[in-house]
Amino acid sequence: MSTTTEASAPAARPAPAARPAKVRGRGQSSPLVTALSHGALILASLIALFPVLWILYISLGPDKTDYLHPGEILGKLTLSNYDHVLFGTDFFTWFGNSFLVSGVTTAFGVMVAATTGYAVSRMKFPGHKPLMWSLLVTQMFPIAVLIVPMYTILSELGLLDGYTGLILVYSTTTVPYCAWLLKGYFDTIPVEIDEAGRVDGLSPIGTFWRLVLPLARPGLAVAAFYSFLTAWAEVAFASTFMLSSDKYTLAVGLQTFVSEHDAQWNFMAATAVLIAIPSSVFFYLVQRHLVTGLTAGASKS
Repeated sequence: MSTTTEASAPAARPAPAARPAKVRGRGQSSPLVTALSHGALILASLIALFPVLWILYISLGPDKTDYLHPGEILGKLTLSNYDHVLFGTDFFTWFGNSFLVSGVTTAFGVMVAATTGYAVSRMKFPGHKPLMWSLLVTQMFPIAVLIVPMYTILSELGLLDGYTGLILVYSTTTVPYCAWLLKGYFDTIPVEIDEAGRVDGLSPIGTFWRLVLPLARPGLAVAAFYSFLTAWAEVAFASTFMLSSDKYTLAVGLQTFVSEHDAQWNFMAATAVLIAIPSSVFFYLVQRHLVTGLTAGASKS
């Protein structure tokens, strides 16, 4: 009797379950879009940095015509241009004048703009809207139109060729913009803080100084940065109103390297680099408040 052994067929394995398609979360971009955006940002950064790096590179060339042959600078890099600018010119006099004018302009401009912006934000007095619009209209006039009347006014007041006149001129430029800026920032601060200050017995000035200003620190940092840069790098007003060589600011002193028939580009490049250092340091000191102001404004809007 024969027995037949039948091989049993192996049991069929279940098909693996299909993986669910990966769904990008809200706000997430595809790898291609991310790569393109990062590439565009890197390219924009290189374009923005190129002029700065180029001036720095030219400043290391010893000859005034090295900018015409930039490839030759690599073989003769030197700091002689900086040595000449620092110790062979009136650079420190120019620096002191610029620092004085910019510092006072920043302090005075921010103070006036802060009080103006706070008053318009909190006090609905007659004419507060025309006041702000008039401040905005003053920004429409180009410098070329303002130089002649301002020169006449400063001459009649005896403020020509003086720091006070130049500071007032710069303040007329910084105050209107900063007043608009700070008015918008004061609007984001709850009015209840002012009311709490009055309940505690503070005067309006005390409320403004002790309660509101500390909360408006990011806005004040932006206004101070704008005011400082406006006064630090301005050329047209300073070169017109400052007639004495001992009153020159850095921007005006930079022009002494250019004459009718000659231009010392190596010294100009070195001076430009030195001029940029204080503004970069000022930006570094206030950048934390600048970022805070941007993020606070975005979250409150």
